[in-house]
Amino acid sequence: MNRTFHARIMWYHYFILAIFTFNAVGALWTKAILLAVLFMLMLIFTIEWIIHTSYTVTPDNKLEIYKGRFSRRKVIPIGEITSVERCHSMRFGNFSIVHYVLVGYGKEKYESLIPLKEQELVELLQKRIEQLHTPRQEEEEE
Repeated sequence: MNRTFHARIMWYHYFILAIFTFNAVGALWTKAILLAVLFMLMLIFTIEWIIHTSYTVTPDNKLEIYKGRFSRRKVIPIGEITSVERCHSMRFGNFSIVHYVLVGYGKEKYESLIPLKEQELVELLQKRIEQLHTPRQEEEEE
């Protein structure tokens, strides 16, 4: 059964939406239609990206990263994952601006994920990685 984790909406997502909205309204106010259409398209792409980002762990041991209808689905085999860790950027004491899950895979490739339930995703990925790397008991008995 697929286990899907939805993305968390971060403070900078709201900031980007506010900037695009402000610029689109400003362009409409000054009757710069082409500029207004451009900002509205950027607003639509951003909303789509924010709302539909999800991370799915499939039963056939793959991590699927989906970032909306306007981008390609990225599939990472769990067997290729080398590290899964929770990270923080720009810490000020106990406060950090952004916290995310950093997944290392392949040869020095990384993907940052911002799921709602970070700890559950990390534990699930680590459990699947351990299952892939430990030999099965059935094979040992034979």
